[in-house]
Amino acid sequence: MSDNVKQKNKYMKPLINGLIHENPTFVLMLGMCPTLAVTTSASNALGMGLSTALVLIASNIMISLLRKVIPDTVRMPAYIVIVASFVTVVQFLLEAFVPSLHESLGIYIPLIVVNCIILGRAEAFASRNSVGESLMDGIGMGIGFTVGLLAIGIVRELIGKGTIFDFTIMPDAYEPFNIFVLAPGAFFVLSGLTALQNKLKLKSATNVSYNNSDGSCSGDCASCGASVSEAKKED
Repeated sequence: MSDNVKQKNKYMKPLINGLIHENPTFVLMLGMCPTLAVTTSASNALGMGLSTALVLIASNIMISLLRKVIPDTVRMPAYIVIVASFVTVVQFLLEAFVPSLHESLGIYIPLIVVNCIILGRAEAFASRNSVGESLMDGIGMGIGFTVGLLAIGIVRELIGKGTIFDFTIMPDAYEPFNIFVLAPGAFFVLSGLTALQNKLKLKSATNVSYNNSDGSCSGDCASCGASVSEAKKED
């Protein structure tokens, strides 16, 4: 295999992982709080997904740049400060240019700071890989998360209101199931999609186990932290 092909695969693998093999919503099932809370409509889901993706991409790049500078003993506080800075920028931009979306998402925008997807990728991937790879990982995970939220938001809005992006889809005779735009609807849709995944034997956190040897987030933070420390000692 030529060097050019190897280099291309090196950057494409993190992108594809985030979109398909390690999709944060449907495979790893991370970030369930915003997934369940803001997907009452497709527009809210898209706004939250893109906001999180921007923060994820920017924080991945910054943490990768500083990965050999940040001491192990303060790496998590440092990651949180970096992520919080980008979240603040995104929040101000939404408030200035899309005030209706900012109002709809409410507290869930600042809560991006502690989103386990962002902190998980910072700890498991960006802190031990190059800027280019971390950028592609951020793009893949960000788009994968956005697609996951959008899929759930579309289903909930369609069944609960008969619309998608506020455009009427269902015929006039359709009687919306309002429960799908309420809190229980999020669990109904997520559980239905998860059951479908398991039926089709697709990868998901409910039917496979993970380790983080390849940069995936297994949820075992102690093990992950130890791996990062060992990797940095080798550097």
